[in-house]
Amino acid sequence: MRFVAEETREILASLGFRKLDDVIGRTDLVEGDPTIRHWKLPNGINWSAILHRPTPPYEGVAIRRVCGQQHGLEKALDLELIRLCRPAIENMEPVELSLPIRNVNRTVGTMLGSAVSLRHGLEGLPDNTIRIRFTGSAGQSFGAFLPKGITLQLAGDANDYTGKGLSGGRLVVFPHAESTFDAAQNIVIGNVALYGATSGEAFFRGVAGERFAVRNSGARAVVEGVGDHGCEYMTGGRVVVLGGVGRNFAAGMSGGIAYVLDPLRAFPELCNQGSVDLERVETDADERELRELVEAHFRHTRSERAEQVLEKWATTLPHFVKVFPTEYKRALMGIEFGKANY
Repeated sequence: MRFVAEETREILASLGFRKLDDVIGRTDLVEGDPTIRHWKLPNGINWSAILHRPTPPYEGVAIRRVCGQQHGLEKALDLELIRLCRPAIENMEPVELSLPIRNVNRTVGTMLGSAVSLRHGLEGLPDNTIRIRFTGSAGQSFGAFLPKGITLQLAGDANDYTGKGLSGGRLVVFPHAESTFDAAQNIVIGNVALYGATSGEAFFRGVAGERFAVRNSGARAVVEGVGDHGCEYMTGGRVVVLGGVGRNFAAGMSGGIAYVLDPLRAFPELCNQGSVDLERVETDADERELRELVEAHFRHTRSERAEQVLEKWATTLPHFVKVFPTEYKRALMGIEFGKANY
């Protein structure tokens, strides 16, 4: 960076200037190369529109940064959450709250999670030390980067990037009690939920948008349907889908396991099998893991779909498909082989 700074100073000096602020917007100091030729542009490139220096529409309007960006953080809901959760943050005293939420409330829980992490580090808080029940529609990135010890429950719906970077916390989303629609057939969270999640749990009573659990590396989640590109580039964790999926499921998936309920045998055509094998749930360990996740989903969301699956477990289990990345399987086999020969 020192070399970059020195070269920048030299270029500025050659132009007769001392500061970057003095050359921002000075397109009159730039010349286009008239010798550039391309078969699509036989007469060369006309630089006039690119290098045009417009007149500011209002007197006194700057063309460079003259003040800090106004992020509006002073209006963030998390400031109130941090205040209300101070006993938990400072003394690990359990805190339970019930609050309304609107879609203008974005990244709810992120600043709260930061306060917890600054105080307690990677260990976070004991499970459920902070429990917050929201009612309404959450804005983007609800519960992003949520650390261990915080549970956010939402009766309503959430926007894109729900649970982005989830880091040990728990997210629960389900329709409001007065909703009349079938949750298993309707969207309750937006696109790219659990993007880059590393740990924690998420239970969504309803359908998620596209790119669900992309790059998930450790979170455990249950959802009742997903759009296109589910579990894309997933490297770890567990995902259970109690409903339909869109196209290109598991593209580039190299780790973790997904269990997809597929009574109509339509899933193989929707799954990108370039890096995964499709198997039945046959081992006791797999069945136990799958059932525990479905039971947890029912316990947290009272899902009718989960209840039906559990009531007819023996007949429903054969309809689950286990999505098992080939490289992950090879690694596990190598570990077991090493143990057997240790």
